[in-house]
Amino acid sequence: MGEQGSGGSNKTGKTAKKVAPAEKVTPVRKAVTAKKDIPVKKGSAAKKIAVKPPANESRTALVRRARRINRELAEVYPYAHPELDFENPFQLLVATVLSAQTTDLRVNQTTPALFAKYPSPEDLAAANPEEVEEILRPCGFFRAKTRSVTGLSKALVEDFGGEVPGRLEDLVKLPGVGRKTAFVVLGNAFGRPGITVDTHFQRLVRRWRWTDETDPDKIEAAVGALFPKSDWTDLSHHVIWHGRRICHARKPACGACPIAPLCPAYGEGETDPEKAKKLLKYEKGGFPGQRLKPPRAYLDAGGKPAPPLGAA
Repeated sequence: MGEQGSGGSNKTGKTAKKVAPAEKVTPVRKAVTAKKDIPVKKGSAAKKIAVKPPANESRTALVRRARRINRELAEVYPYAHPELDFENPFQLLVATVLSAQTTDLRVNQTTPALFAKYPSPEDLAAANPEEVEEILRPCGFFRAKTRSVTGLSKALVEDFGGEVPGRLEDLVKLPGVGRKTAFVVLGNAFGRPGITVDTHFQRLVRRWRWTDETDPDKIEAAVGALFPKSDWTDLSHHVIWHGRRICHARKPACGACPIAPLCPAYGEGETDPEKAKKLLKYEKGGFPGQRLKPPRAYLDAGGKPAPPLGAA
């Protein structure tokens, strides 16, 4: 799924006080209350949180810390979901391919017109490429993306009877579809567990010292080994949501982070709670999320739908 930005960490210059390994640390006070808004109570200074980079962390300790982080994020984001609008596997497949090198929001603003004109693989396979390009222009790289979505549509019609296959080995044969895209479709359209290693996921799992790998396939294997397979899809949502809303690439909001006591990278971003609150994005900061048509649970939790393309 699309990245919101990239860049280096914002170092504070301060060194966290060394204490016991992270998995044994008892936080003075959590920076956020589960299932509530992010704002932190005054007096809960983030500088009180002491963590130690798990340089000598055992495998057992790593598994425990990783799973605890996932449990904490599940409480903060109980309504986490894929942030691409879709109504069927075909729409999710196309939207995921389009999300490369752009935001899910821009894809969601673009696909209503695409699916209204080409609702099925057969329709998109027979489409005039120039007309598809014009619709996809806002997504960037529209010529390459047009070739991908029309090509995969033709492959679906010719090889799979116009149906999106539910197996990894079949999905990755389609034009423009790699493992990341395949796992998004498998996990969210077919209910088959998979880890989505997008740029947010890669950034956070390295910050948390879950793995030092940089290759997406190796990250997928390393992180997958820390969790039961049944957790993989929801884990992906939790990590990606946290990366978009709090643990940003350029300036993570450390002072508003619910898992700060468990994070060896605490202090790379803003640690003052009040200043950190101003860095929050999407529903926790009062702004719309990525989807024009988000799930009911998200709306009930205070999330807002995104505006359509061209809205003021």
